[in-house]
Amino acid sequence: MARDTLKTQHRSTSGRPSSRLSALFGLIFLSLAYSLTAAPDFSIKMSEAQIKKLGQKYGEMAERRLRAWQNLIIDSASLDEDEKLHRVNRFFNQLRFIDDIIHWKKKDYWASPVEFLITNGGDCEDFSIAKYYTLRQLGVPIEKLSIAYVKALKLNQAHMVLTYYPSPGKTPLILDNLIPEIKPANRRLDLQHVYSFNGDNLWLSKKGRRSTLVGTSDQLKPWVQLQSRMEHQDY
Repeated sequence: MARDTLKTQHRSTSGRPSSRLSALFGLIFLSLAYSLTAAPDFSIKMSEAQIKKLGQKYGEMAERRLRAWQNLIIDSASLDEDEKLHRVNRFFNQLRFIDDIIHWKKKDYWASPVEFLITNGGDCEDFSIAKYYTLRQLGVPIEKLSIAYVKALKLNQAHMVLTYYPSPGKTPLILDNLIPEIKPANRRLDLQHVYSFNGDNLWLSKKGRRSTLVGTSDQLKPWVQLQSRMEHQDY
């Protein structure tokens, strides 16, 4: 799937041909015959010793970013969900966009929030994943969050965003690294939704909303690989 994903960001509009977007649909239906256990969430809280250990390995600025992230989690814990969304979105949108082939020397790599922060950059998947896990750590229910693959129509490229559902029947909000504002999906006419997933499920998407449940998110190989690394991460 991910190798057909086109990376986008407002500072760069280069990417793979949009005709390949159709290949994303093929992945959705892979392994639908299998019954898989819903993927777990992982705690992203770090101790001071873990932060210092990574700082010694990756440098002072990496240590500062990790500490700022942990402070964000602590300081935002008692806020309402709307403020949590805005703080988390602002925090991660400060990081730089960089394509996987340059950053990781791979066509596609889904970084953990820690990897994203210590290297000070990532692509659209990494922005969305980091926001997802941080909001989950802050107590936002899993059913309110989905990571969504979309087509950015103005750029004619595939893209990834985080969606937040205030309630099941409401239009979701879009957290995006392309723009600083959080807007409802029906005001993001520049995005065409393809599918979305979270730690539990995988849906086809239509007009910004989950439309058809097609299985569990364990069917997405990059997602399974990411969670395996996070489960066994050694600081």
